[in-house]
Amino acid sequence: MRANEPQASGTAIPEVPFTAPPGGPVGVEVMTLAELRTRRATAAAAAGDFHRPQRPAFHHLLTLDRGTLHHTVDFTAHTVRPGSWLWVRPGQVQQWGELGDADGTLVLFEPGFPDPATVAAARLDDPFAAAVLHTDGPEREALRHAVRHLHREYASGADLPAEIHHALLRHLLAALLLRLANPPAPCGSAATEPGETYRRFRQAVEHHFTRTRRVEDYAKFLGYSPRTLSRATLAAAGVGAKEFVDRRVVLEAKRLLAHSESSAARIADHLGFADAANFAKFFHQRTGTTPIAFRTAVRGAVGESPAAGLGEGVEGGGARGGGDAPAAG
Repeated sequence: MRANEPQASGTAIPEVPFTAPPGGPVGVEVMTLAELRTRRATAAAAAGDFHRPQRPAFHHLLTLDRGTLHHTVDFTAHTVRPGSWLWVRPGQVQQWGELGDADGTLVLFEPGFPDPATVAAARLDDPFAAAVLHTDGPEREALRHAVRHLHREYASGADLPAEIHHALLRHLLAALLLRLANPPAPCGSAATEPGETYRRFRQAVEHHFTRTRRVEDYAKFLGYSPRTLSRATLAAAGVGAKEFVDRRVVLEAKRLLAHSESSAARIADHLGFADAANFAKFFHQRTGTTPIAFRTAVRGAVGESPAAGLGEGVEGGGARGGGDAPAAG
């Protein structure tokens, strides 16, 4: 969406579709933060409120050359500094902090813009990927060159046939994503990819967390013991298997409370709770607040922290899958 388009009305967090810039390539947009500030200044009278959380349907990839930005992704605050990259994925709830005098580059792209091989190798569909990635040394410089090359081609592509311009941008974005998602391991260190047990468990959780929160169900479904799942999850994610499942349920509850108008009873039913009271107890134990108080607080924050709609497209969530679910517990 463009920075000068009006935001969706209502109290729910708006879902933001990607809209290609007039005359620009379909599926991707690249801009500097200076260009974004200009858009915001131009759009202020028309769009009014840049301070809303939003749920974009596309990827945001942001890196800074100077300054600091504060950005909230799925209700977790992050600080972006030079050398770090912010990656907001489709379906996540995001909220922008003040741009200030920060300088950097923002890349917006739809999930279907990269080729399938890049999607797989860069793990674009990974709902558990980190929101902020840190780089240093030669890797930091290589990524800086990659994003500058992408921006230069995006800005100068009018002299090329549309299909050649599109292909160039796709390849340059692929190079950036592949390098960013696959950093070199430090010399002498072992690879840090999570093990197969954890990968299978987190995929099963993503598919079935609305049906069961019992580790025993996942263990039976995957052919492991509960203890094996807990050990693998602790090693890869730093928490036990039960905590991992509960955190995923809490995240989905927060998303639904923030961006939908569903009642607590309907959300409880969707997440597999027997009733709204059980859901409220679960949510309060893990967040320290009630579902209604959380909804009131997050929506009351609208206007206090800028969340501009961007790009000609800007803004994502975990992939949800099908398949046979483990038995509900």
